[in-house]
Amino acid sequence: MLIFKWRKNKVEQNKKRWKIEKKCLDLIFESARSVYPKEFAGLLRVDDSKRIISEVVLLPGTISGDSHAIFQMHMRPIDFSLIGTIHSHPSYSFYPSGADIQLFQKFGKVHIITANPFNDISWGAFDYMGKKLDIEVI
Repeated sequence: MLIFKWRKNKVEQNKKRWKIEKKCLDLIFESARSVYPKEFAGLLRVDDSKRIISEVVLLPGTISGDSHAIFQMHMRPIDFSLIGTIHSHPSYSFYPSGADIQLFQKFGKVHIITANPFNDISWGAFDYMGKKLDIEVI
């Protein structure tokens, strides 16, 4: 009985949609443009009670390259509101690579990738398995 209730709550939680603030998304696009042609990378912070992504956290020592970004995860603060990652692709594809999915599986629930030209139609959100998520912009 108790196990069934737990599973039901877990399914209901997964049906709730994530949201992202427009100003946070704009910050992501501008940050990606500023480091182009290198990759931009950061972590996503959420107001968990509302499931609204509202901030990008930059980790000290993050390395940006032409085809990679390396997080220094040991520099991650102890913060349970960090729910995933954001990074950019200098190419025109915002779909995750095999290396991206490996990162997704190690940390977080929601991952955003933005691609060149870094605007409202050149980004996507993915779960830890690389499955596309529908995120509402508010």
